[in-house]
This record gives sequence, C-alpha cells and structure tokens, in this order.
Amino acid sequence: MDISAVDERGMAKGAVVVLRLPELTVVESTVAEERVEFPYVPGFLSFREAPLLLAAWERLNLTPDLVVVDAQGIAHPRRLGLASHLGLFLDVPTVGCAKSILCGRHGDLGEDPGASAFLLDNGEVIGAALRTKRGTKPVYVSIGHKVDLETALHWVMACCHGYRIPEPTRLAHLAAAGRLAAPVGEERRTLPL
Repeated sequence: MDISAVDERGMAKGAVVVLRLPELTVVESTVAEERVEFPYVPGFLSFREAPLLLAAWERLNLTPDLVVVDAQGIAHPRRLGLASHLGLFLDVPTVGCAKSILCGRHGDLGEDPGASAFLLDNGEVIGAALRTKRGTKPVYVSIGHKVDLETALHWVMACCHGYRIPEPTRLAHLAAAGRLAAPVGEERRTLPL
C-alpha cells in the first residue's frame, strides 16, 4: 500500500497492489482518488493517508494474507504508525517498511542483503534496520499488526527483487502515480476509479 503526492488540486491516489509469492507477480491492483483534507503533520500520517488506502482496499476482490505498507508500524513515537492503524482497521497482518527513521536508533549492520540491526528507542526494540540490497541504505521494518518482528523481516526480504524497497510497496508507489503496467502474460484486474 502507498499513496501518491498530493497534487495542485489537493487530490491524491491511494493504491493497493496484491502480489503472488514467491513469484512476486501482480494478481490485482486497485487505486482510489480523493481530496486530502488532513494537513501534513509529522507523526500523524495515519489521519492523512489511511482514508485513501482504506478506500483502495475496499475495491479489492482478494484479501491479502499480509500487507506491507510504506510507513511505520510500532516504530513510531506513539507506537501506532500507519501500518499499525491499517492492520487494526482491516484485521489483517501488517508490516511497516519505511525508507527513513521516525524515532529510535540502530547500531551498525553488515553490507550483505539480509543484514539487520535492532531499532531501539529508550531501550525498547521497536523495529529493525534491514539491508535489502548491497550498496544501498537500509529500510526500517516494524511490526504493524498480527505479526512479530522476525516474521516481518523474513517477508520483507522475500519481497525484495533487486531494489532497495520491497516489490509490494514499490509497485504500489508506481500504481498510485499511474505508472503500473500489467506484466506480459499476467492477468491483472484494475478497478476503475
């Protein structure tokens, strides 16, 4: 799940892309476009993005087994980021996989893909820095809902396909921007806006 940037009209698109594992092929993609009313306030992303993502989710024909969100889960000052909010609303396992740290610190991690280091905040493990590709910055994985950190790290790595960020969020980003094309030979159902 991911959303686009807000355009000059105050509109944005939320996207959900469902992949089949282990092939990482797209089986369904939905997009919802709405006006974004809530202002950008650091730490309150859920109030800005959740309505769009929930609208896109409601258009799905399938129910994914696991949701990866380009956001934080419990690696949040209030321990309830967008991935956690969505997991609670949808009652499905969710993982936050962000490109930057909202709170906490981590130690050194190796350069090999799969290397990780706990993300700590006041002595509490709130997630992990995870190297998904050699020569790139890590991503920051945290529990959203109904999943433990070890499982979250496993599935984020399983969803990486040569890019720094996992395929579900990479493709959702493209879908929200209107740039996701159906793979050759794959059927993809996209519901109209």
